[in-house]
Amino acid sequence: MPSTYGHILELARAQLKGAQSVPGISAQIYQVPETLSAEVLQKMHSPAKPWEGIPIADAQSLPQSDGFLFGTPTRFGNVSGQFKQFWDSTGSLWQKGALNGKPFGMFTSTASQGGGQEETFRTAISNFVHHGMIFVPVGSSFGPELFDMEELHGGSAWGAGTFAGATGARQPTDLELRIAEHQGREFGRVVKKLKIPQGAA
Repeated sequence: MPSTYGHILELARAQLKGAQSVPGISAQIYQVPETLSAEVLQKMHSPAKPWEGIPIADAQSLPQSDGFLFGTPTRFGNVSGQFKQFWDSTGSLWQKGALNGKPFGMFTSTASQGGGQEETFRTAISNFVHHGMIFVPVGSSFGPELFDMEELHGGSAWGAGTFAGATGARQPTDLELRIAEHQGREFGRVVKKLKIPQGAA
């Protein structure tokens, strides 16, 4: 989870709440290593990194998890540079097929409605397909509010999302957080269904 201004972090916390509401599911938020210097982050008026109290992800530890909800800001319709650099370090896992069959979902943040939320999901999926991972989208499971036109909101059938605004000042709305929490809960249920009891394989 890279999060420049905290929008992805807020969505991640909602996802965590949803996942932890599923009996038998244990979940944790991780952040990927920051690639921008403290000086650059300061010029961007971004909070200091790493985010306090959130462990930094280690790619080699990924096989220990049963599933993943990946959050990333959008960069021109693609994942952020921080996330891409982290995922590029999973080559040895790919060679071993260590993530094959593991479910994943995604959520994102863009500056505007035309910022490429769905395109980010589409372009990012290639990273996970090469690992043989299983995409678990939100679909229409959240209900009519997901497609409501009365309130400006991020998120779609692909996954939760929010709009940060041009300056990053806009924060995730209650609706966007509820979509994220729903995604976390539904994803947790899928992981639970797919998990093979120890010794049963």
